[in-house]
Amino acid sequence: MDRAELAAFLRSRRERVTPADVGLPAGPRRRTPGLRREEVAQLAFISTEYYARLEQARAPHPSTEVLTGLARALRLSDAERAHLHQLAGAPPVARGPSREVRRSILDLIQRLPHAAATVISAGFDILAWNELAAALLEDFSAVPQRERNLVRRAFLGPHKDGQILYGVSDLDDFARHSAHRLRAAAARYPDDDGVRSLVDDLLAGSPRFRELWESHDVTDEPTLRKTFRHPVVGPITLNCDVLDIADRDQRVVIYTAEPGSPAEESLRLLSVIGTQRMVETL
Repeated sequence: MDRAELAAFLRSRRERVTPADVGLPAGPRRRTPGLRREEVAQLAFISTEYYARLEQARAPHPSTEVLTGLARALRLSDAERAHLHQLAGAPPVARGPSREVRRSILDLIQRLPHAAATVISAGFDILAWNELAAALLEDFSAVPQRERNLVRRAFLGPHKDGQILYGVSDLDDFARHSAHRLRAAAARYPDDDGVRSLVDDLLAGSPRFRELWESHDVTDEPTLRKTFRHPVVGPITLNCDVLDIADRDQRVVIYTAEPGSPAEESLRLLSVIGTQRMVETL
């Protein structure tokens, strides 16, 4: 525990947060910027005396609960939260898979007009997609958020047109890969209700998932090509590349066609018809 650095960090973060940021009245007599010590203590559910001792580098080692309360009270980012735990000599506590996609990543996938791109959380939730991904897979905006999860769709459905997970050719590989990655995510986020609920539903509803889960494997091999059986344009074989967004524990999945291939023509057609089914005259 680095008491001096912890004290300086807490002071700097306290001075940055305004009363309005945390729903407190500003009051007339504030001689210093930011929150008062007693306000931080109140928001963190600790005593003012103990918080003052933390800022004076005189306090004993804070518990995980205290650090969690301080991070919440001071509106710390994920990076700041990890730094706080490091200064206090405590392992950082992961809150859960991030569902917030950076604006630059949202802009990136929209600037890929000839590729189908999605952003996936550590728990396999579809967080963002571009128009071509909606045409290739499905219109996720019309799907309840709970069902925008690839593992849930693969093992529990619903299966549109009798196809499991958009008719992908590597369904068995995906099943194994997703179960392994989900086990690793559950270990990283043991207190996340969403991940825990997803695992419980899969264990209760899918013997195949239960078998894969009980293997305790956490490794997988990437799939570089996939074939989708699309209900309108038929089979489409695409390259599959994955970009890791490490700070958010997210992945950008990009599907592209070989230049001059039938798949390229199919993607071009999908970009025209979008999520609407072609009429018989096409």
